Amino acid sequence: MAKIKTIGILTSGGDAPGMNAAIRAVTRSAIYNGFNVKGIYRGYDGLINDEIKTFTTENVSGIIGTGGTMLKTARSKEFMTEEGRQKAFETIQKEEIDALVVIGGNGSLTGAMNFAREFDVCCIGLPGTIDNDLYGTDNTIGYDTTMNTIVECVDRIRDTAQSHERIFFIEVMGRDAGFLAQNSAIASGAEAAIIPEDSTDVDQLAQFMERGIRKSKKSCIVIVSESPKCGALYYADRVRKEFPEFDVRVSILGHLQRGGRPSARDRILASRTGCGAIEAIIQGQRNVMIGVRNNEVVYVPLSEAIRSDKPFDRKLIKVLDELSI
Repeated sequence: MAKIKTIGILTSGGDAPGMNAAIRAVTRSAIYNGFNVKGIYRGYDGLINDEIKTFTTENVSGIIGTGGTMLKTARSKEFMTEEGRQKAFETIQKEEIDALVVIGGNGSLTGAMNFAREFDVCCIGLPGTIDNDLYGTDNTIGYDTTMNTIVECVDRIRDTAQSHERIFFIEVMGRDAGFLAQNSAIASGAEAAIIPEDSTDVDQLAQFMERGIRKSKKSCIVIVSESPKCGALYYADRVRKEFPEFDVRVSILGHLQRGGRPSARDRILASRTGCGAIEAIIQGQRNVMIGVRNNEVVYVPLSEAIRSDKPFDRKLIKVLDELSI
């Protein structure tokens, strides 16, 4: 195996608060340990189109507290093709990049895994996604900041809900995972959360209406995980039809959730995993995601990180049920 001298960094997929802190950590840890560093702009598209710049420590000065990603990001359709990945490999050879650090979510790390298999490139993943849906790490970079943003928004919406005695259905991100919805519901004192992990035969809306709102409350907050079929609009329409006596409103937080300065927790997680990526390369690790589990840095095979269902603590559902009476 050839000695690794130069490390490339890219961010891919949806942006997440703390990505810049991760870029900074990877860059500075790599340079500290004697590696050259190259920043790859606009994700895998930038790798295909050779949008690459040599980085020094000065390139990442002052970015630890900024949101978004200084390297820009994109969801690359071309990289999903064999031809696109071949172009990317040719760029890596031209730029003399020996290892790739990919900061992103499920789709981004899937791309890294496929690329590593096809071209025998050392790829290290960092869990950069607000959804917290990657297996093998307790939290993902951006999750804590996003949850805090949601809670702040819900606190503001509750003022209006109580003043007008309304039911608010608030839709949050999370893709196929309910971590954001469930935990932000607990943290904001919401009356219910409708999440994919609780999608049994039981009608979650009917159960909630029967349990609480119809008996004792004229205003409440329901947090709903985004869904193309059963999002906040769907449940609001149902209440209007089935319980016309209630005044119902919908708030879809959308991309408001992604932005903002990263929390201390996200900055620390990004810094620890960024340094962990360089340590993994030094140790000869390949094709792993760096996570933090039980406060220890861990190496998770990319195939495991993206394919395994992250355990959802169903006790959280009981906590919210008990506190929402």
